[in-house]
Amino acid sequence: MKKLLLFFGMIIAAGCSSAQNKAIPTNIPSYHILTTDSVYVTPTNLKKDKPVLIIYFSPDCSHCQHLMYELKPKMKDFKNTQVIMITFVQQIQAIRNFVRDFDLKKYPNFTVGTEGYSMVVQRFYDVHTTPFTALYDKNKKLVKSWAKAPTVDDLTDEVKKL
Repeated sequence: MKKLLLFFGMIIAAGCSSAQNKAIPTNIPSYHILTTDSVYVTPTNLKKDKPVLIIYFSPDCSHCQHLMYELKPKMKDFKNTQVIMITFVQQIQAIRNFVRDFDLKKYPNFTVGTEGYSMVVQRFYDVHTTPFTALYDKNKKLVKSWAKAPTVDDLTDEVKKL
């Protein structure tokens, strides 16, 4: 009986550990987001030969806001990177307030929008907490991802390498 319990315990532990180590796909997800300007944007709108930073966020998430506060003084480091900020929140006004609070309209390389209830991006990355961040090179291949808020120094260092 003890051997049987040990056997099942090992199977459960192996299943849990493999579920936590799910590999992130190396391509950019097929998102379809509504921006604060009421325009739908997809990956076809991305410029060629430019790196892409995808940030899955929530406007009322304190970790997301903290990331943006720290990112703001270093925005110049991201001027050659297309930053796509995607949320599941459907209240466009909440997203507009986020854009206003961080003055994101000043940065044409930032696109902010909602995927609504489709959750395509959330499922693609298997997002459990926000912000989730994924960095892609100019060929749109995954360079690095962060399941939790990255440090701004780590993020800027990775962007500068591209």
